Amino acid sequence: MSSEEGLGTKPSAHAAGDGSANDPSGNNNNNNNNAAADARYTFDPVKLDALRKESPWKEDPKYFEGVAVSPSAVMKMMTHCHSGVEKGTKKGGNPIEVMGLLLGRPDPNTPKTLIVTDVFPLPIEGFETRVIADDGDVINHMIALGESLENTRQEKFMGWYHSHPFDVGIHSHCFLSQTDISTQLQWQRAEDPHGNPFLAIVVDPLRSLAKNTPELKAFRAYPPEYTNPIQNQCPDGSIIPVEQERLEKWGSCWSAYYELEVEYFMSGGARNVLALLTQNFLWMRTLGSTSICETEARGRYPDRIDKAAERIGKFEVASGGGGMDVPFVGTVGGISRGRMTASAPKGGGGGSGGGVLSVRESSGQNKADEEDGGELGKACQAVVEIATEKIVGNIAQIAKMELFSS
Repeated sequence: MSSEEGLGTKPSAHAAGDGSANDPSGNNNNNNNNAAADARYTFDPVKLDALRKESPWKEDPKYFEGVAVSPSAVMKMMTHCHSGVEKGTKKGGNPIEVMGLLLGRPDPNTPKTLIVTDVFPLPIEGFETRVIADDGDVINHMIALGESLENTRQEKFMGWYHSHPFDVGIHSHCFLSQTDISTQLQWQRAEDPHGNPFLAIVVDPLRSLAKNTPELKAFRAYPPEYTNPIQNQCPDGSIIPVEQERLEKWGSCWSAYYELEVEYFMSGGARNVLALLTQNFLWMRTLGSTSICETEARGRYPDRIDKAAERIGKFEVASGGGGMDVPFVGTVGGISRGRMTASAPKGGGGGSGGGVLSVRESSGQNKADEEDGGELGKACQAVVEIATEKIVGNIAQIAKMELFSS
């Protein structure tokens, strides 16, 4: 996986921008962006110590909102997780889960963000939804590694990562299992009170390979005594009322943890190099992929059609004279909002005379009609979006076939 592909999504807010908005040469803005990006690589030890002593995360179960990951950490995680896939498949079996430790710190400048600067793979192999780190040799390895880093690095071990190398489906396999929750809670209880908030990252290596971009998510576990005041709220903050859908997307422990937004950051020099590579070579990636052909898009397409049809089916179609009373938003004959009725000719057939289209102003309509119009408008918009994606995708495929077929 190239750095262009791996870091082309979710850029850090500290490193965003092309530096050309106000300065034709882009030099001033580029320097500012580079300085902001480089700030992730440095920190004030005094401020960091003060933040660790204060430990505001002990009072708020959802204190942290995001995590910033360095390019080297992302690449090392993805390489390690992909090695587990290759090792398992070469033996003729299923991909193997792997595990490692995260090196980093909380950020004094943005206290609700955790920073991951590096990762270290562990000699652990897992199975199904479990990765176990209770082997004596592994524990000794972790202790020796920690002692070595104390003399060479200023950061601490502040989290762990592991892979979920399951078959590619509609949903990502980045979630915490019951075993993962137990492991994460043990780490948080041991480290959080001492100024070292602990993080869990889950990587979906097969989905990453299919999409050519890192598929990973970061989580923190709720304390066992915590009760979420929002019913049916999932780790990402969404509300899913159907139990089965929550289980499929977030696992059986969906209410025991929450997700942190992931961003990637890099130094100013690396960003300048990547900008040049993107400018010169990204068009090849665009020509080489089509979003509607991805496994995820194909899997979600029937479900999107069913939901759109279900929403439209809720609205009554008038049966008198074969007409249909449709609320609309727009301007017809100077009427800014209203209802239009399309009816067939009195003869009932589809003759050349066509139908009759009448428009009546909605000023006298009740509130229910206005709400119906809004809901139907949303349903129609969903249909338009689906059709547009399909048409644009088909046009792109035809254009590529005409350009590159012999």
